Amino acid sequence: MLIKNTKNSYGLVAIAMHWIIALLIIGLFIMGIWMRELGYYDPWYHRAPELHKSFGLLVFFLLIFRYLWRQYDPLPEPSSNLARWEKVTSRIAHASLYLLALLVIGSGYLMATADNVGVTFFGWFNTPVIVNSFNHQEDIAGEIHKIIAWIMMALVLLHSLAALKHHFLDKDVTLSRMLGISRRP
Repeated sequence: MLIKNTKNSYGLVAIAMHWIIALLIIGLFIMGIWMRELGYYDPWYHRAPELHKSFGLLVFFLLIFRYLWRQYDPLPEPSSNLARWEKVTSRIAHASLYLLALLVIGSGYLMATADNVGVTFFGWFNTPVIVNSFNHQEDIAGEIHKIIAWIMMALVLLHSLAALKHHFLDKDVTLSRMLGISRRP
């Protein structure tokens, strides 16, 4: 498998970024639900949010890397058997996933820095507090964070179902290409 994309297939970097970011986002969503149920005396009550914030920042850094990589390494052409509406909705869905991920990260950052303390990245460094300027910042950002996370998970589910539809019903190469396996359309 090649490092870079070709006209017809994804390269190793694009595939790795897709699956690593996907697993992190799904894991962060599950962790977020789990954290809300922790009691104050639970040993994970303080540790889990710190890990959640660190992994959230990791997703942010990976999204930046993925964006820069895409400027250097354009996407393969869409599968030839896709209808125009499928190509358009695919672009909209992918752009929406990026936007929602950035909004979830941004609202999480606003929630985490509401006390004017930066976010620690796995204990290696602290991020600066950029915005801390409105009343009830933690509550408002927290509500936005939760709503957008649920919307994003709904879109992730639709994205996954579309990939399975392409693979099992249409029998095209859409999912195979992102798995890095060869399959004839």
